[in-house]
Amino acid sequence: MQSLGPQRVYQRQLRRDPAPSRWQYRMQRLWLTPLFRTLFRVGLPVLVAGGVVGIYVADGARRAAFVQGYEDIKEKFQNRPEFMVGLISVEGASPELAEAVRAKAGLTLPASSFKLDLDLARQRIENLDAVASAELRVRPGGVLQIMITERVPVMVWRIDDRIEMLDETGHRVASLESRGDRADLPLVAGEGADRAAGEALEVLAAAQPILPRLRGLVRIGDRRWDLVLDRDQKIMLPEHNAVAALERLIALDRAEDVLARDLLTVDLRNEERPVLRLAQGAMTERRKAMGMEPSGSSDL
Repeated sequence: MQSLGPQRVYQRQLRRDPAPSRWQYRMQRLWLTPLFRTLFRVGLPVLVAGGVVGIYVADGARRAAFVQGYEDIKEKFQNRPEFMVGLISVEGASPELAEAVRAKAGLTLPASSFKLDLDLARQRIENLDAVASAELRVRPGGVLQIMITERVPVMVWRIDDRIEMLDETGHRVASLESRGDRADLPLVAGEGADRAAGEALEVLAAAQPILPRLRGLVRIGDRRWDLVLDRDQKIMLPEHNAVAALERLIALDRAEDVLARDLLTVDLRNEERPVLRLAQGAMTERRKAMGMEPSGSSDL
């Protein structure tokens, strides 16, 4: 048997072990991890790029030049002709209101659509009493379209020495020089009439049968209504259930012609005890018929 010489033993000892080392094994296992591969392939380039950018912008002069260049590009892009707004179109408003809307918007044209604060302009326009709501859109061709929902006046309110038009919510629409300017609208008067506009409309709807005789509604103590009719007649409504009380009176008037009589007031404030106050002439005739001397008016 041939013995192994020292040379062959040394060569066998130097033969490379095919198994990976511990470090290689750990690296191979780590590389098989999806998170590690993602961080290595994406995170490392981002980190390097961030470092380069950080080094570049660390210098104040380079940073200022970069910002100025960005602002110049932004300014040139925003001021392109296709983004410029030069006209305002107002829809849904009368000519007088349209002019007020253009002035109230506070926009200086021509201007880039990127620089127009449409929300602020809308808030300014909606501060106009005659405007219920406004919608602003930039249309192709450099046109700012303003769509107006105008308040519709439904009554005239006389308060102190002012005459105002109110919409159905009691919001002021516009002022009037005289009542005759809108004689087609019903008249309300008194402090707090604007806050009770909804109830006033209900009373007016219930008063349709006597509407030709109606001169107006007066708010009393910011609590209830008086109906003023022609011939100096007055219907005093209760604080609560005013519409129901008026409907009962109108039904009675249809049956008995109560309001056609010589009355001054019909007091409905007490639901259980309505009071009719006769005019002076009617009261005198009544006293004479009863064999009494006339002594002024009283409630019946």
